[in-house]
Amino acid sequence: MEGEIVNRVAKSPLKTLDLEKWYPKGPRFTVDLSQWLEKGIILREQAFREALKSHDWSKYQDAYVAVLCTTDAIVPVWAYMLISTYLSPIAARVVAGSEAELETVIFRESLNGMDLEEFRDKPVIIKGCSNVPVPPSAYVDALERLHEVARAVHYGEACSSVPVFRRK
Repeated sequence: MEGEIVNRVAKSPLKTLDLEKWYPKGPRFTVDLSQWLEKGIILREQAFREALKSHDWSKYQDAYVAVLCTTDAIVPVWAYMLISTYLSPIAARVVAGSEAELETVIFRESLNGMDLEEFRDKPVIIKGCSNVPVPPSAYVDALERLHEVARAVHYGEACSSVPVFRRK
């Protein structure tokens, strides 16, 4: 039919990867261990252990937790490990580091579960906009996974994408 409007995007083999769909759902918390340091800089092992025993850990149930220290204190690694012994049995994931590092780790783990076959030998657009905070590392991780199977990878939207990779 002449003059018929054809949606070429819908008919193309183009696949869209929306990283928002891979966003790990669940509450996020930060545990700042400086709250248990004397004068914000000194870790006293016995007092620290007692404080951890009396802390209410239940609010971290099924949550993603970043453990960090916001002061310039030199904190031994075992302190992070000790906190993790309380969190690991109840939290969805515990990471020693910042909120950004937490997002990087949990996004990477989520993307590792992605089935790549739907993208095999197809042009792919990694959607650029989302309603959830997608860290830049997630885009890089997605590209690392896709470059082995996709014919081409673009970033953005079908109407205005930026070519990032094309298999030779």
